[in-house]
Amino acid sequence: MNAHLSIQGGSYLHGADNQYGWSDASLHLASTQIARIGTSGFSSHAGLPVLDASGLLILPGLVDIHGDAFERQLQPRPATSFAYDIAFADTDRQLITNGITTACHGVTFSWEGGLRGRDAAMATLDQVAAQRSHVHADHRIHLRFENHHADGLHDALEWINAGMVAFFAFNEHLPSILKKSASPEKLQTYAERARCDVPVFLERLHKAQSRSTRVVQTIQQLAAACREHGIPMASHDDECRQDRERFQALGAEISEFPKTEEALQLAHTLNNHVIMGAPNVLLGGSHCGGLSATEAIRRGLCDILASDYYYPALLHAPFRLEQDGACSLEQAWQLVSRNPARVLGLHERGHIAEQQRADLVLVERQADGSPRLIATIAAGKLVFCAEPQRLSHQRSLELAA
Repeated sequence: MNAHLSIQGGSYLHGADNQYGWSDASLHLASTQIARIGTSGFSSHAGLPVLDASGLLILPGLVDIHGDAFERQLQPRPATSFAYDIAFADTDRQLITNGITTACHGVTFSWEGGLRGRDAAMATLDQVAAQRSHVHADHRIHLRFENHHADGLHDALEWINAGMVAFFAFNEHLPSILKKSASPEKLQTYAERARCDVPVFLERLHKAQSRSTRVVQTIQQLAAACREHGIPMASHDDECRQDRERFQALGAEISEFPKTEEALQLAHTLNNHVIMGAPNVLLGGSHCGGLSATEAIRRGLCDILASDYYYPALLHAPFRLEQDGACSLEQAWQLVSRNPARVLGLHERGHIAEQQRADLVLVERQADGSPRLIATIAAGKLVFCAEPQRLSHQRSLELAA
């Protein structure tokens, strides 16, 4: 068994079950896995690559459970729309240059249409499937279903049954959109995202509102399909006990971006997983007046961070949490690697150990405490390197017979 890459120097994060530490042992990668940690069982073999990690932290690759920043590659301005292959090739590059090796793309499937309509959702699902063999990150689908989108039930069930959905969330944005549509400026923004004029958007809004009686049955059918296929489920923007209890009863044991202290506390009491936004950490609070992710983490009430709408936040948030005294870097990194991987059922990644998937990031801690990404390794391949002089072929190793 040959070592395809040896990482020497640096300190890697190891441990589990809240017992974490740092080790200076070398990591030897073979194929897509971490083949061996340490030098035991290896002998010199010239010609194979060595990555010098001296002075760097070696961490598990980031697992992004909820990110929709890809929408800006598809529609960077309201009146524009670009090809999906170009948009997702660029998204893949953004992911790996921010240390994200596993990404669940938040595909919103809504009655709104346009960027969040049927054609856009199908194009995204098709593109993610088509590009799987030639991208660097592991791209997956997080289907965000708008509960009033009764007409979308058949499609959503088909995608679930076909194994195209890795993570499912129930969204209820209609009341908020209805309220905000009283502003002509906001209404115009919604219409532009939906790729239609204002009268058509209002027609779609009122049609969805008229189907409120079908919401409960729609949710029940989708939840049953997810349970059957073992797909983790979340409710989005829980506002009260009733919200969380209702979805908990359906098997949705994840609270995604709870909006109130009441909902957050109940999720903790129910031993649910709580997802909050990494941008929230960097901004010092929610940009829309929600709960503080940093304070929730400080109190032990949040166990997963997501990039949400800004990919770089996922790399920077753990270091900011350490600087703010909310938790240690070792603890913070679990929020962006091991914990989301476990929720997604990806037990072969999110931590560094032999026979685990070789998804790794090498980071320099700068003088101000912030991170600088030096390299990203995805499934054993060096896919990004900011300092190519660290790579050599002089001291590589292979497994001894």
